[in-house]
This record gives sequence, structure tokens and C-alpha cells, in this order.
Amino acid sequence: MRSITAPNFILGGALVAGVACMAFTALIWTPYNPMVVNLRARTQAPSFQYWLGTDEFGRDVFSRLLYGASQSLSVALLTVLVAVIVGSLLGLMSGYVRGFTDRVLMVFSDAVLAFPGTLLALGLMVIMGPNRFGIILALGVAYTPSVLRIVRGTVLSAREREYVEASRVVGNSEIYTMLRHVLPNCVAPIVVLATSMFGWVVLAESGLSFLGLGVPPPSPTWGNMLSAARPHIESAPWLGIAPGLCISLTLLGINLLGDALRDRLDPRMER
Repeated sequence: MRSITAPNFILGGALVAGVACMAFTALIWTPYNPMVVNLRARTQAPSFQYWLGTDEFGRDVFSRLLYGASQSLSVALLTVLVAVIVGSLLGLMSGYVRGFTDRVLMVFSDAVLAFPGTLLALGLMVIMGPNRFGIILALGVAYTPSVLRIVRGTVLSAREREYVEASRVVGNSEIYTMLRHVLPNCVAPIVVLATSMFGWVVLAESGLSFLGLGVPPPSPTWGNMLSAARPHIESAPWLGIAPGLCISLTLLGINLLGDALRDRLDPRMER
């Protein structure tokens, strides 16, 4: 099996680690309170006092960028965990039990996949209203079918292997066989999919926040910072450049890291 692609892994890991450091730093320290209004310092350009300038309410952009990283990444992480856990369990049941259970779960999956993930999440957020847990639930529901289908396909192949049949012959329960012998075969594709999904969720969360359906202000996220920067894009371009650059670099790092993991874990990538 191929070794991890060094350039992709190093650059992607460095970018992701940098964003993670921003998120952890915001939990213990920011130069200024990211939500305190200071009208005397409105839309000041980047300087030694305000490294990335201030917004229309005089709030430090760098502090809000750090805090926004923790908000955006925590939402993305929790969403991926929800989608992976629920999708893996449903995919395991669908592929191993088959029959009526498989048909019902595939109908559910097809129904959800009929809508683009972001569009489905947008509809659910309109119903639930903009809040942190609503966006996690909405995006988790939107991306669960992708995990379900990947796990189901892997399980359908693994359940016919000799060691699974041997587990049944020696008297192990079906649940034990699924969890002990079938589920471990799904780890590699789940890891690759979860890495890519993390980038999708960061982008989707930023888009929903940009539309006003994400984490509500004054709590900053990169998406609502971009939305707030629109009226000032000519007079204060740093308001849009900073969060936009963070989103772009985060997605680049996640994609490079996902490519490296795919090259390492996907058997189809063997020479």
C-alpha cells in the first residue's frame, strides 16, 4: 500500500494544525473581547494596536477571527461526529441485516439525497431558526446518507468473508459479529469520508451563517463576519479578506490532508 503523500500531508496538516491552534487559543485568550462594542474605534485599518483592524462596531477583527475559528470548527466537528456515528450504525444495519430494513433505509437515504446537502440544511434551519444546535442537527441529517451508503457498500462486501462466517459458526451473536468483525473493515473509508466531510461542513456552515441562518450574532463565525463585511467591502476591505482567507486556507488544508489519507488508506490507490 502506498505511503502517505509527503507534500500533501505536511502542507495540509500544517494548515489544519494552524486553524486548530487558532480555535484553541480563542478558548483561553484573545487580544480584545470579540463581542464588546467600541464605537470610537470603528473601521480602523490594521495597525500595531489592532493587527487586522476593527469592524463597523469597533470590535477587533483578529479577536473575532480567533473566536470564529473555535465556533466554526466546533460546529463542523460535532456535525461530522453526528453524521459518522448515525450513518455508520444505519449503514451497518442496512448492509448486514438486509431485507426489509435495507429497503427502508435506502428509501430514506434516497429521499434525503434527492436534495443538495446545503439546501436541505437551509430548509431545516428555516424551520428550527438560527442557533448552534439547530445547525449541527440540520447538517448532520443532510450528510448522514453519504456515510450510510459508504458503510453499507463496505459491509455488503465484508459480510461474505470467511472470518465472518467463522464467527457465526462458533456461536457468536450477530451483534458481536457486526461490531467485532465487520465494522473494523469500515474504518478506512469512514476516515477518508469524514475528512472530506469536515471541509464540506465548514463551507456549508459558513454559507448558512452568511445568509443569517447560522450561529446568531453577536457571536462571531467566519460566515457572519463575511456577511457583515459586505457593506464595507470598498471602504474597509480587511473585514472581508480576513475571514475569507481563513475559510479558503482551512478548506485547502482539509482537502490536501484528505487526499493524503485517501492515498494511504484506499486499496484502489495501490501501485
